[in-house]
Amino acid sequence: MLRSVREFEGYKVGANDGDVGGVRDFYFDDECWAIRYLVVDAYFTGLRVLVSPIAFRHADWATRHFDIDLTREKVVNSPGIDLEQPITRRYEREYFRYFGWPCYWGGGEGGIWGGEASPGLLGSRAWSGLNDPEDQEDNPHLRSVREVIGYHIQGTDGEIGHVDDFIVDDETWAIRYLVIDTGNWWTDRKVLVAPHWAEDIRWADNIVALDLTREAIRESPEWHADAGVNREYEERLYDYYGRPAYWTAED
Repeated sequence: MLRSVREFEGYKVGANDGDVGGVRDFYFDDECWAIRYLVVDAYFTGLRVLVSPIAFRHADWATRHFDIDLTREKVVNSPGIDLEQPITRRYEREYFRYFGWPCYWGGGEGGIWGGEASPGLLGSRAWSGLNDPEDQEDNPHLRSVREVIGYHIQGTDGEIGHVDDFIVDDETWAIRYLVIDTGNWWTDRKVLVAPHWAEDIRWADNIVALDLTREAIRESPEWHADAGVNREYEERLYDYYGRPAYWTAED
């Protein structure tokens, strides 16, 4: 199911032996547009820790709770992270080795989680040094969701709005859409665009550039948060833009 990332703010993260903390942010991969980590404010410690969706056991949407298959001690004692600094590949290798999970970037081709259909399926595979590339010590493709919300949207003929939210698949944690608020330019209207339609992302300037005109974006099917995202809406959106739908490539 497709869900808003804003909806997840404040969700509790529960380990096998009690709650660990609350969701504060997410890190996503800007190459394949997938959520890689939750940033969790750990209770009682004042620490912020990363939790991979690989650890997910169950999500209770009614009670706003993510259950993970780890102990609180395991999470709190995971490799320390300074979120004011970029996350390096070296840190990620240490992180995955600590939990005994395979690195997502070395598990095969075709899938955003190393060729698997769902991050949860990876939990049974032990970490392997074969998934330990030596050639890239930093990972510039991990970005904070909180940081990118508010970025300006640039059409081919000028600005048209800003990023207001992300829509993610709650099984694969793929980011399917950016929610664009056009209220600063026209009436208060929100529309969706697929992140893969971005022509360029200028991280230093806080701009997402789309290969679409402002008029095309403005006239695209309007999106209402209370209606969610269903396949009927998605089909209208892709038909409007004349783009191939992601689910046809997955079938």
